[in-house]
Amino acid sequence: MPRSITLAAAVNSREILNKNLLASPCLQSPHAHQILIQENFSSASKAYNDAIEKSRNDLIVFAHQDMILPNLWLDDLEKALAHLEKNDPNWGVLGCYGETLQSGGRGYIYTSGRGILGTPFEHPTPVNTLDETVLILKRSSGLRFDNTLPSFHMYGVDICMAAAKRGMRSYAISAFCIHNTVFNLVLPKEFYDCYKHVQRTWKEFLPIQTTCVRITKFGTPMYVRKLQEFYLRHIRHKRIGADRETDVRQLLETASVLSNK
Repeated sequence: MPRSITLAAAVNSREILNKNLLASPCLQSPHAHQILIQENFSSASKAYNDAIEKSRNDLIVFAHQDMILPNLWLDDLEKALAHLEKNDPNWGVLGCYGETLQSGGRGYIYTSGRGILGTPFEHPTPVNTLDETVLILKRSSGLRFDNTLPSFHMYGVDICMAAAKRGMRSYAISAFCIHNTVFNLVLPKEFYDCYKHVQRTWKEFLPIQTTCVRITKFGTPMYVRKLQEFYLRHIRHKRIGADRETDVRQLLETASVLSNK
């Protein structure tokens, strides 16, 4: 039986939370999990460090408010934990999708506008960084997010680098889930503020590969991306992306069909 977890979400919309994360099939039966709704924080790092202090369980899952965790998600997590307890009990951070430095992404997730990313895999796979959609760590690890990191971006990169600094590995696990997001290829200014913060803070680990852009000493990939965004916004006057689905049951069915192909 899956162990009890603390599930924490930084929330700015109760409606999105209720229709997605709290509607997750794996949370509908009676359970002993702790759910922390973190509201009115100026950054994700502050929200999640506060959740760590409030957690009554050692295992903490940080998830976006628009994530949906299927029925088998907790069982998949348990399988990954069982493997790591035998092979790397000092693991640092887990997630459902991450990036390696040289060989692309690892994970198994459905995201609006992009469909299924990855395929099922047997054991947790080491990655350079993890996407912020789902992050998992142990309270007892001592890992904490950087309270000086502004806004709500790059905190997944930050916590993976904090783990690496302690000699702890980060892993993508095969635990299929759904990110019912508003997908937009044009990123906000706050994202680039966080990019520069991580670039300065973790310069000893550069280059760092994230799911959005590679972080390098001189920031060339960032400038290339910003030029592409300028072209989309000001020359083509086009938004390339997707809106959040309103029918979660239909989204679950669609994702289930696609994941079984």
